[in-house]
Amino acid sequence: MTLEKRDKKKLLINLFCLILSVSSFVQATEYLLPSGNKRLIGHLEHHVVQKGDYFQEIAETYNVGFLALLAANPGVDPFLPKPGYKLLIPSQMLLPFFKREGIVINLPELRLYYFLPTENKVMVFPVGIGREGLETPRTTSYIGKKRENPVWRPTKETRARYLAEHGKEMVREVAAGPDNPFGRYALRLGLSEYLIHGSNKRFGIGMRASAGCIRMYDDDIKWLFDHVPEQTPVHIIEQPVKMSHEQPGLKLIEIHQPLTRQGVEPKKVSVPDLVKTFFGDKDKHWPLLLPYFEKPKGVVIALKSRGKN
Repeated sequence: MTLEKRDKKKLLINLFCLILSVSSFVQATEYLLPSGNKRLIGHLEHHVVQKGDYFQEIAETYNVGFLALLAANPGVDPFLPKPGYKLLIPSQMLLPFFKREGIVINLPELRLYYFLPTENKVMVFPVGIGREGLETPRTTSYIGKKRENPVWRPTKETRARYLAEHGKEMVREVAAGPDNPFGRYALRLGLSEYLIHGSNKRFGIGMRASAGCIRMYDDDIKWLFDHVPEQTPVHIIEQPVKMSHEQPGLKLIEIHQPLTRQGVEPKKVSVPDLVKTFFGDKDKHWPLLLPYFEKPKGVVIALKSRGKN
């Protein structure tokens, strides 16, 4: 190989690495915080399906969760969406009703919010959470130790479940690498066994698929690892319904599927009293909202009202 060809090859490799690093950075979704008590951020996007598209790939492209994309587009085959179909991307949302500090994880919507401490901005990421029977706990904690290339040591309970399900012992330790389910980065919640971490499997982000930890795409957890300091507060909350009074005569609501729990019968679907109070004693909106509670789409719904309500 001539010197000129080697130089060209080196230039192409460096350019490719630069493109990868830029694409990793822009993966994080950044929003300006609304003023006052307003909660609406982002805007609706659409994706026209091309031949060969499937939901997991589209979700990663727009950095949204798989289930969020599925809920926003009911009736569409997630593995073989019809070319030319206009998919709704759930990239508009209401901020949770909570203090805007540190990390806030809202379990029903499968999203993590990080409020930048020195800027009027919030970063939003899709996350995977604990599956039914291994629920991610609601808690207030903080970022403890941050670990790069973590070693995975399954807990005693995890090994017992594996033995019961598969009839053989689970390995006691998995070193950093492609077989490590923690991925390349992990952030411990306080002194607990729960982590916010990457994953060696792309499928499962934006779903209830973990053993209780918070899973993120590799690019997203790297961004958190690089930007979020230890001792940052972490609040894990459960708000399936978010509401906002954005301006006179306009009220917004965003409804997500409530979490189901092992051994707990689901409640009869109805419009919650809190929602009725928010929209006032004029019940004309309640029948309109009921279908969204029966089959939540996780998108912002705007309802206009008259008078002071």
